[in-house]
Amino acid sequence: MSCLGVLFSLSEKEIAKLKSFKDDEDRLDYLETEIEETYLGKFRDKAAELDKSWDALHRALTDGKLEWDNGSYPLNHVILGGELLYSEDDYIMSLKAPKDVKLISEAIQPIDKEKFREMYFKINEDDYGFSVNEEDFEYTWSWFESTKEFWKNAALEKRYVLFTVDQ
Repeated sequence: MSCLGVLFSLSEKEIAKLKSFKDDEDRLDYLETEIEETYLGKFRDKAAELDKSWDALHRALTDGKLEWDNGSYPLNHVILGGELLYSEDDYIMSLKAPKDVKLISEAIQPIDKEKFREMYFKINEDDYGFSVNEEDFEYTWSWFESTKEFWKNAALEKRYVLFTVDQ
């Protein structure tokens, strides 16, 4: 598996359909065949790719751990926080409601590179399993910075945001 994270800005109608499926297999199929195809194809401005930076990003924005409910709201909802829509261990789908999207957007906009550097270098290297270094910081920062406009637009349009990653 590739572990590539993506954020999708979705409408209420799309979320209703995503939630309507009775099992995870159908929900995942809808994500892969409809949402990913549509948003990674035609509507790229409504998707923000995170590559593998999502792990370090979540750790930096919370308390350094990769857990569902760690850290402080709303920063802990940027990646893993929110409503979990998938229960199997091969995929993560975490949904943020429009009210959360607005607060997330407001919280991340003022985080500049120096502030993010402070946050990133608090990650425990042993727990992270990777080297906490300048190269990884730059990689994580570049992906994080590239999502700010995405969050701002999703908040202005009162859309839901779905974080996804295959495991």
